[in-house]
Amino acid sequence: MAKICYTIGEVADLLGENVSLVRFWSNKFSEFINPNRNNKGNRLFSPDDVEVLKRIHYYVKDRGMTLDGVQKLLSDNVGGSDNRAEVVERLKSIRAKLLDIKGNL
Repeated sequence: MAKICYTIGEVADLLGENVSLVRFWSNKFSEFINPNRNNKGNRLFSPDDVEVLKRIHYYVKDRGMTLDGVQKLLSDNVGGSDNRAEVVERLKSIRAKLLDIKGNL
């Protein structure tokens, strides 16, 4: 069951990055990421926001793209049909499971 919202710390953990980088990306890509705020003013990210952050992470960290390049790519792909980041994440998960199985043999 998917969560309704994620704190910035949870998103940072999912991405394997620090909170300040997630905050920076949230501000830099504000036209694509629009977190709600709780009564304390903390960011609460929707599952859609998390997916956009995963895509940004993939393009910047895995593909070595610049932030301007990612901005253009996201602008060109507003519909969100690009799911490479999701595929890479699933493959990493499968690889981790296979390595675990191998270690248990």
